[in-house]
Amino acid sequence: MRLHPDVSMTDTDDGTVLLHGRTGRYFQLNLTGREVLNGLLRGQAPAEVAHGLAVAHGIGADRATDDVKAVLAQLASADLVLP
Repeated sequence: MRLHPDVSMTDTDDGTVLLHGRTGRYFQLNLTGREVLNGLLRGQAPAEVAHGLAVAHGIGADRATDDVKAVLAQLASADLVLP
């Protein structure tokens, strides 16, 4: 997965801000969303990212998987990422 060519990303103290240059819309991810996005951009599979979240944050595997799926769906529906 990669960012859409029209999207720029800036980390903040509490997450990440994405700007879609074509639409002019801003999107904000919290720290967990940033962790998910960075893992996916590094080429990790969603299941790997979810496992990392579960271990790092002491949450259940199902919750971590749901969180990763939710972030990925939001990124895709906003046209922020490409496969």
